[in-house]
Amino acid sequence: MNIRFIALVAMLISLVAFGTDAMLPALPEIGRALGLTGANRVQLIISVFILGIGFGQLVFGPLSDYLGRKPTILLGLALFILGSAVSLLAPNFETMLAGRLLQGLGAAGPRTASLAMVRDLYKGREMAQVMSFVMAVFILVPALAPLMGQVVMLTWGWQTIFVAFILFGLIAFFWMALGQPETLISRKPFSWADLGRRVGVVFRNRQTMAFTGVAGLNFAGFVVYLSYAEQIFTDIFGTGTLFPLYFAIMSLAVGAAAVLNARLVMRFGMQKLLTGGVMALVGFSLVYTGLIALFPTAESLWVFLAWGVLAFFSVGLVFGNVNALAMEPMGKNAGIAAAIIGAISTLIAVAIGVPLGLLYNGTTLPLVGGIASLGLGCLLVIRYGAAARAA
Repeated sequence: MNIRFIALVAMLISLVAFGTDAMLPALPEIGRALGLTGANRVQLIISVFILGIGFGQLVFGPLSDYLGRKPTILLGLALFILGSAVSLLAPNFETMLAGRLLQGLGAAGPRTASLAMVRDLYKGREMAQVMSFVMAVFILVPALAPLMGQVVMLTWGWQTIFVAFILFGLIAFFWMALGQPETLISRKPFSWADLGRRVGVVFRNRQTMAFTGVAGLNFAGFVVYLSYAEQIFTDIFGTGTLFPLYFAIMSLAVGAAAVLNARLVMRFGMQKLLTGGVMALVGFSLVYTGLIALFPTAESLWVFLAWGVLAFFSVGLVFGNVNALAMEPMGKNAGIAAAIIGAISTLIAVAIGVPLGLLYNGTTLPLVGGIASLGLGCLLVIRYGAAARAA
């Protein structure tokens, strides 16, 4: 197992988590600084970034197949750094959103091409094992990012978070440029006919499309959580400056599951672990929803944390396996496949997650009930994907 390669891929993919989670403690301060009214509108700083990732993958995926993984990643990192600078200097909310959109477009390059790099070098259960190790390293970023964002904000102001983004992007740029060889061995000259043929291969594969849908529904629950997290911990439970600590506890549960998944996937396979993870997520969420609906006074920080740790541990069994199952049949189309899988799953997540995020009503029920519903949807689509895989 190439530890350096795993660490690099984890860093490249973590641009997405870093770009979202480090912003969470600063959202109220940014809203006040830019003259926003209404606590829910500031959530657009998160959702616009994710939307940029969704559209950016449609561009960077084909680029990674025709130009190579390395140039694509470097171009994406350059755009991410530029978007960070725009947001850093933003005089108003609209410019902030434009910078965040550009950040998201840039982050799509490393996210898409790094997944294709993994597929270039590994396949099947071995790929799922590598992705689990990547997730285990990657999860340290969302666990620590809110704490970093809060410390930076309280010490130097919220603008400095964007300085940290620029520095992070520069480190990744030079590591990739100087330390990672190209993994795409054979490249074809670009043609629209060839691009259309490759896109058609991806869309006609029922296994890939089914597990892309599962990835989207699963990610939608994460978008809802990111939208609610700061308000739930600070408004409902009054955690104040301890918000990043509780956020980290729940995030580390995903990392623990990813480490365990890396050991179990070679024995039980991707599909069984994926199904078990989703079933556990639905079960824990339904129990919590029923408890709070029947006994509203039972809603407390510790009950919510208990649900969060169990639910996020279940989610940790989903992430690596669902991407590996979607990418499994793609082979030489890995770059375009990663783009389409990432774009569709992200757009599904935003289309569902943003409206659910606006339903926040001062309780945890919209979050947990929404995640339970999305999990049930995942189970239905998994059945279709399993049938397609067996065919």
